[in-house]
Amino acid sequence: MTTPSTIRVVIPLKVKHRNGRPRIVPPANLDEAADDPGPDPRTLRAIARAWDWRRRLERGEAATLSDIAQAEQVTLPFVSRYIRLAYLSPTVLERLLIHRRPCALPLDKLATAALAPSAEQPRMIFDD
Repeated sequence: MTTPSTIRVVIPLKVKHRNGRPRIVPPANLDEAADDPGPDPRTLRAIARAWDWRRRLERGEAATLSDIAQAEQVTLPFVSRYIRLAYLSPTVLERLLIHRRPCALPLDKLATAALAPSAEQPRMIFDD
């Protein structure tokens, strides 16, 4: 009796798009923690960057958003759009950063949602 030289393993995976990027999702019957990917690392980096810009303005290290754009070598519209992330409601920041909840919006729409009143932001940003 000869043994087979190859072994085929089939794992039923799905490809879902999140923030415009493909993400492989494991089968639904696996552990619930493995199915929850947490927040997108790009979102977390963008929030950290926005807070850095906000602190620079508050400390007087930069006088205007143009100063920040020039120092970071990005455009002024980019800075003015994403600095809004530093003004997300405390509830949203707690869910994203402490509870590691994934955001239902892409980054640019998250920045726009930061303009909404604090009480409305969690409903807009998370799939609750």
